[in-house]
Amino acid sequence: MARKKALDEETPQPDGILAKQVDFAKSALTDMAKAEEIGEHLTVQFAGERVVTHFFECLKPGYKGWVWAVTLARVPHARTGTISETDLLPSEGALLAPPWIPWAQRLEPGDLSRRDATPYDPDDPNLDQGYEATGEDADEIALWELGLGRKRVLNHAGRDAAVKRWLHDQHSRTELDRHGNPPDNPCSTCGYLWKIDGSLRLQFGLCTNAWSPDDGHVVAMNHTCGAHSETDADLTPSSLPVGETYLDDQSLRTEEI
Repeated sequence: MARKKALDEETPQPDGILAKQVDFAKSALTDMAKAEEIGEHLTVQFAGERVVTHFFECLKPGYKGWVWAVTLARVPHARTGTISETDLLPSEGALLAPPWIPWAQRLEPGDLSRRDATPYDPDDPNLDQGYEATGEDADEIALWELGLGRKRVLNHAGRDAAVKRWLHDQHSRTELDRHGNPPDNPCSTCGYLWKIDGSLRLQFGLCTNAWSPDDGHVVAMNHTCGAHSETDADLTPSSLPVGETYLDDQSLRTEEI
């Protein structure tokens, strides 16, 4: 018996008085919608003891699938209800804005210039801690530097010519940020730098960051860009006063196309 009583208390009991007040509920929408924007009565929902919500079809242009909702309530022994709230709600098939995606997750390779800064990602799946091994080719690299397997290898003249080209390449310059200052983090401290072997390893490396404009290129150790693995975007708020934004979503202008 006690369990049945508890269930009865949890389940809202239908209120016949409020359920019949369709016209009264519809009249509450005149302050927020035009008469031609309010359609037929769709259903009534019992929200609690002596509380119901009436739903009406929305005929407002641009709001297909939306419904007007009017919540009524009454005190015990009252024969009429009072208006608690009115609202415009999306129903099944309503046209909605796509879910918000943070800026850091919307970035794609090629979106950034060298003056942009990427958000810091402490859990970047492409990076490991610096003390962890990054490959199993240590013994193969030593043999490759001896030139085994090749008829000829690069000499000092060829190396010096390459160094001159790379130092003057756009991927080896120290870029300035949007404030005219050089970034703090050079490529030599970036987790995406793949170090090359041989005598040039102290000057150059390969960029493996898909978000960097230098991806796939040889970069100098002192080169800079905004896609450094330890760089974060500047979140300093603007010093200019920002007022509140007001959006009038009740007025929609339509034009013939």
